[in-house]
Formats: sequence, C-alpha cells, structure tokens
Amino acid sequence: MNKQKAKQAGLKHRQRRVRSKIFGTAERPRLRVVRSNANIYAMIVDDTTHRTLVSASTLEAELKGEKTGNKEAAHKVGELVGKRAVEAGIKAVKFDRGGRIYHGRVQALAEGARAAGLEF
Repeated sequence: MNKQKAKQAGLKHRQRRVRSKIFGTAERPRLRVVRSNANIYAMIVDDTTHRTLVSASTLEAELKGEKTGNKEAAHKVGELVGKRAVEAGIKAVKFDRGGRIYHGRVQALAEGARAAGLEF
C-alpha cells in the first residue's frame, strides 16, 4: 500500500470511529466539518431524520473572491454557519471534526462558529 492510500485509509478509519460515538439529534444536531486542500465545508445535520439543516462553505457567493484554503476563510465559514444556525433556532451542536485533528482550519472554523453564538 502506498503512502497516499495508507493516509486515506487511516482517515476513513478515524471518521468511522468518530461517527460511531457522535450522533446528532433534533435538540442537538451534529456540526460536520469537511476539509479539502482548496475549500472547507460545514453542515449541521440531524441524524434522526437524515437531513442537513444548515450549511456553509468557502464556495458561497458571500465569500467569493477571497482565498479559500486558509484559516481566515475557515473562520468566516464558521461565523456564517453559526449565524445561519442561530437564525434557524439551533443553539447547541455536537462537533464532528471528520477524523481531522483539532488544529488549523478545523479549529478556526470551530472558533468562528462559537463567536457567532453556537455552543459545543
């Protein structure tokens, strides 16, 4: 197995492990973070009904024209998803970092969501 496949397999294993422990409900949905090299995505999911309640990403029209693969962009996405969640009546969420470590862009997104009023 080459190095890239090993990294992807490890990531998938960590994602499955985290998802076995974190389950979003209607009262406290799950804030899922997906990170790629170029963009970052955040969605708030109710796992009981399998629906995405709120989402935001660096591909939004509000964030066009800016750099998308850095911590500042991740913080803005966190603020955007937090603002939309508060408008939708969601105050508390469970944080699903998607198998990634709580560092860098994932941490910046979480801090942005907290700044917008989400609790987790």
